[in-house]
Amino acid sequence: MTTQMRASDQDRERVVERLNEAVGRGLLTLPEAEERIAETYKARFLDDLTPLTADLPDPTPPKPERGRRRGPGFDPRVLPVLLVLAAVIVLTHGFAFPLIVVAFLAMKFGMWRHRHPARM
Repeated sequence: MTTQMRASDQDRERVVERLNEAVGRGLLTLPEAEERIAETYKARFLDDLTPLTADLPDPTPPKPERGRRRGPGFDPRVLPVLLVLAAVIVLTHGFAFPLIVVAFLAMKFGMWRHRHPARM
């Protein structure tokens, strides 16, 4: 009776992806990869899959994106445009409600946020 864990199709596919990535990075030749892929699909146990990628470096982690990424939502760069539109409405119609909305948005989304000096 064996104590080895059986390999699933998902385990085999992960190994095949790693082998294909290794070919793309120039770590394996195409004939080497084809041979290893054939062995991958023949593998019955997880221990049979380990040697197929043992000489390859760990998979590359995803690179963090540079710069600040904005999520969905309100873009504070539109506040000056809203302010101009609100001022036009107030001056032409005498209706001050748009200024209240713009002031609320400016406070909520940081038009007048305090900027703290960088900490060391």
